[in-house]
Amino acid sequence: MESDMFKAVPKIIPISELRQGVAGIVREISSSPDPVVITQRGRAAVVMVSAESYQRSQNELEILKLLAAGEKEIAAGETVSMEDVFAEADKILAER
Repeated sequence: MESDMFKAVPKIIPISELRQGVAGIVREISSSPDPVVITQRGRAAVVMVSAESYQRSQNELEILKLLAAGEKEIAAGETVSMEDVFAEADKILAER
């Protein structure tokens, strides 16, 4: 079993290596949930992730934005009682 300590270290590929084997590297990234850092002149230039990982990150970001908006509404006193929430849910379900 891989240690969590090592799992946090991203795979790093120099751009020269990417140029030489782009098809294989893209295939590898596409089949992995882990990001790959592409370096240029020894510095991180871009991070590549699979389309699935990118979409998952976008979904998680959207959830975090909704939670933050909800916390702001609570702090501003913009709340709705649980009874009102259930009544609205019942109304929506009855319309289906």
